[in-house]
Amino acid sequence: MLFSVFMLALRSVRRNLLRSFLTILGIVIGVSAVITMVTLGKGATRAIEDKITSLGTNLLIVSPGQRIGGGGGGGGVPQFTEADAEAIAAQIGGVAAVAPQGQARATVVANGRNWATTVTGSTTEWFAIGNWALAAGRAFAPDEQQSGAAVCVIGETVRRELYGGTPGVTGLGEALRIRQFSCSVIGILVPKGQGGMGDQDDAVIVPLHTLQRRVTGSQRVSFLVVSMAEGADSAPLKASLGQLLRERRHLADSDDDNFNIFDTQQLAETLSSTMGVLTQLLGAVAAVSLLVGGIGIMNIMLVSVTERTREIGLRLAVGALEGEVLLQFLIEAVVLSALGGAVGVVVATVASWALSGVMAVPYAFDPAINLLSLLFSAAIGVLFGYFPARRAARMDPIEALRHE
Repeated sequence: MLFSVFMLALRSVRRNLLRSFLTILGIVIGVSAVITMVTLGKGATRAIEDKITSLGTNLLIVSPGQRIGGGGGGGGVPQFTEADAEAIAAQIGGVAAVAPQGQARATVVANGRNWATTVTGSTTEWFAIGNWALAAGRAFAPDEQQSGAAVCVIGETVRRELYGGTPGVTGLGEALRIRQFSCSVIGILVPKGQGGMGDQDDAVIVPLHTLQRRVTGSQRVSFLVVSMAEGADSAPLKASLGQLLRERRHLADSDDDNFNIFDTQQLAETLSSTMGVLTQLLGAVAAVSLLVGGIGIMNIMLVSVTERTREIGLRLAVGALEGEVLLQFLIEAVVLSALGGAVGVVVATVASWALSGVMAVPYAFDPAINLLSLLFSAAIGVLFGYFPARRAARMDPIEALRHE
């Protein structure tokens, strides 16, 4: 009986293909919108996590002043020194490495071209802490780092702007002038692309002593980049770090911190949580169109019941049970909505893949949301198809046969 009822329902759907298509259009739009929004949201979240991870994992960035960025310090705020970095590495448990970092904007000249970039001075730990790999060449040797040798490592953007397009010139081993002194390019970094602080590949890295002696003329250190050991708890480590820096900067108990500790892991978790909430909100808004599609199915099913009144009366008159008639119309509604859900999944897959490329975010396929949307669309058919089916099943056969 169930098979025959199912075949009757399919025959009815096929009999009015255009109307059936227009009926499921709302479901198609609803399902595809929900899946696309959730997929793109997950892709954007993953892109944010990847960008933060590219800065380095489990990092604490310590800067002078009460916040990072412009206006965070002030002229009277004391800067950090290499001794601060050495004290942190020696006295704070759970620290994997510390890299003091200085920065300056400068114009670099090479190969008959010039380029304004950021010159960063640090130690060899900087490369490991920041997850920087070398595409060619090497990092600083200990004696080069200690003596402030005239060597440098360049990012892909600097390499492209200064050496790109010149046949046979890769940049490695070439001379590069930073302001008034010339250095040798000993390494080229693997590209990372855009990050939260701009183009990560637009940089020239020199030993810290080289930057201090030949570029800035100052012993100051702009940042201390602290890498936490795997599995270390950031909260007690930050508390110990703050206490140590307060002691080294001679702050009284009543004094506010004149430094800032920025936790990249907390930033990643906060941004991921925010993106998750936004994704759920967009998915909920898109799901409203599913309800609109369900109302469309109910409307068409009511019209179908009215059109087929004599057919329903005839079936009931020759012995069909109310349950069979109810099941027939209910299956029609479920078939329509489930078909709309299946088409919606296909449309959403194509749209998500295409939009991921346009938005430059990973395509995060989630089988759970696809299956859930398909099941929800079928449930919409049951919910909105029950009333028309119940109305058809409860018809009086005699009155139905009299219907014109």
